[in-house]
Amino acid sequence: MLLSLKSKWLLAQSIIVLLVFFASCQSKENHSNPKSVTSDQNITNPMNPNTATVPPKAKKVDHEMTKHGDVRNDTYYWLNQREDPEVLAYLNAENDYTKNQLKHTEGLQEELYKEIVGRIKQDDSSVPYKKNGYFYLTRYEEGKEYPIYSRKKESLEGAEEIMLNANDLAEGHSYYTAAGLKVSPNNKIVAFGEDTLGRRIYTIKFKNLETGEFLADEIPNTTGSSTWANDNKTVFYSVKDESLRSYKIFKHQLGTDAANDQLVYHEEDETFNTFVYKTKSNQFLVIGSYQTLTAEYRFLDANNPDGEWTLFEARNKAEKLEYSIDHYGDKFYVLTNWEAQNFRLLSCPITATSRENWTEVIPHRKDILLEDMEIFKDYLVLSERKNGITALRVRPWDGEEHYIKFSEEACLAYGSVNFDFDTDLVRIGYQSMKTPNTIYDYDMKKKQLTLLKQDEVVGTFDPANYESVRLNATARDGVKVPISIVYRKGVAIDGSAPLLLYGYGSYGNSMEPYFSSVRLSLLDRGFVYAIAHIRGGEEMGRHWYEDGKLLKKINTFNDFIDCGEYLIDQKYTSKGQLYAMGGSAGGLLMGAISNMRPDLWNGIVSAVPFVDVITTMLDETIPLTTGEYDEWGNPNDKEYYDYIKSYSPYDNLEAKNYPHMLVTTGLHDSQVQYFEPAKYVARLRDLKTDQNKLLLHTNMDAGHGGSSGRFARHKETAMDYAFLLDLAGKGNLLKD
Repeated sequence: MLLSLKSKWLLAQSIIVLLVFFASCQSKENHSNPKSVTSDQNITNPMNPNTATVPPKAKKVDHEMTKHGDVRNDTYYWLNQREDPEVLAYLNAENDYTKNQLKHTEGLQEELYKEIVGRIKQDDSSVPYKKNGYFYLTRYEEGKEYPIYSRKKESLEGAEEIMLNANDLAEGHSYYTAAGLKVSPNNKIVAFGEDTLGRRIYTIKFKNLETGEFLADEIPNTTGSSTWANDNKTVFYSVKDESLRSYKIFKHQLGTDAANDQLVYHEEDETFNTFVYKTKSNQFLVIGSYQTLTAEYRFLDANNPDGEWTLFEARNKAEKLEYSIDHYGDKFYVLTNWEAQNFRLLSCPITATSRENWTEVIPHRKDILLEDMEIFKDYLVLSERKNGITALRVRPWDGEEHYIKFSEEACLAYGSVNFDFDTDLVRIGYQSMKTPNTIYDYDMKKKQLTLLKQDEVVGTFDPANYESVRLNATARDGVKVPISIVYRKGVAIDGSAPLLLYGYGSYGNSMEPYFSSVRLSLLDRGFVYAIAHIRGGEEMGRHWYEDGKLLKKINTFNDFIDCGEYLIDQKYTSKGQLYAMGGSAGGLLMGAISNMRPDLWNGIVSAVPFVDVITTMLDETIPLTTGEYDEWGNPNDKEYYDYIKSYSPYDNLEAKNYPHMLVTTGLHDSQVQYFEPAKYVARLRDLKTDQNKLLLHTNMDAGHGGSSGRFARHKETAMDYAFLLDLAGKGNLLKD
């Protein structure tokens, strides 16, 4: 697998999609004593059947916070008490109100749900990959919500060994995730992380694959990821503190009490997370520490788990040195931003890893971002990004290099699972806005692609029925912002079509032109779907990220608004038919653009939105907040305080008209706490002067990612889509 610094960290955290965010919590500023206000401002009683037709009205309790002489009164601060019955009553009242307001769409929601689930191949399986004598695969059975993890010895024709059946393990739980499966080097034991709440706090468990019995060993409060030493009995893992920061690495011996596990590394800098993994060569164990803009690694011979760890290169926060490492032969390979904004690749001997020993392999290029690398015996495969599009570059250690060619201009190509060094084949993935995810083996010597699998879209789907285009909007400062668009052929591009514009724009996470079978339910009803590749991501290179963060964060919001205006100018939609969607930090985007240009959008879906930026970032007791100072700025500095406050959605709500809005969250969200969107809706409902819909839906059994089942999660998707389709008057499928 191609593994950059960030992707290694994500893998170690057992997080599958794109993005790592930070948890938020209550502020510890100078507070006044809370004072309840009049009783007529209390929450509507959720037990009264008539209240579902009336918008819930949360009570106000004065809560003053002072910083830099600025006093803010957060009257809904009390909603941060998750276990308070009054808080739960308010959330349930909001859920009842949302259900009532969307009652007329229940038929459409059910139709959408069946349609979305109907496109999913029920008895599906992944493309098997081989590791250490076994072929591994993940498969689903018809009607089942969770995956089955299995393997076959030596041959795909061999007998299937089921390692874990998550459907069985999920019984009795409203939420369930098994993550971070790691098989011991002797193939006898699998370690995995189990989360039954949705807060991404995992208990590591072990199963004997020969007997089928679970071991007594259980390790609570972890990231879910574990790493085996080569002795088959020693496991390294990271644990979380009370703020969910991964801050310690422990060593566990099978058959012993986890309470007695040895601490091998403590990340004391509260702005860093720590993780552990094994190099592709299986020769070294690596402990990494990662902050937004700084990294540090130390390594150990995987055959000597009781040995001393060696520092690779010391962190340099002042220099903002980022690097990641992998190993092959007698060298380490280093992907780094050292004197290279868009990163370059260097190498060094395994016996001399400090920076003065790094020598250049791939130089820095101003127009190409070097994102990932994959090392083979005879080849180096590089993932590069130019003009917002990823490309895979094959570079033989001896010979002429080339790029893997694909037919579509706007696409996503990426490295898949590649454990073998001595091979001419690299496994890759490919997709576009209209092409389902496709897995290939690419022969680097013959320059040939072999199709292994393309995700099946059950039903009548034909990519030829859809059009995908790439445009560039001109932002107000003259910068060209890419937009990826897809729509069903036959939809008139004359301003009459509704359009959903999606955006994120934070942490340097690039929004790819990806395929979604779920999205077809919008396209087949006449919606145009667009992704705005706004600054704050990394689509156009490292500068794209730098120009959308800290004291330049306003560029993210301006870009999104300017993309919306451009799409109207180009007749892809009209002002009354433009919709927006974003989640988490993308929910911050939704809050900002609805404050800045509420007239531009007819409706907004804001998922798990990070909307109370200034309060969260002022809580220095939360390491996952202070670790984000390089993203948002440190509001203890008045310059950053004033700047963050100027766009923080919660602090900038006003008495004016707002678009229709659906806001979603999860009670157990560990990334953006539920009370941020809850407070946001309460204040917005109190201030707004329009009669447009304002709905809050809280999943009371899930966290940041929503429901855990592959089908159940689409109940909420159907609700989101029904909300949009109802506003647009597009509930019916297009006729061919």
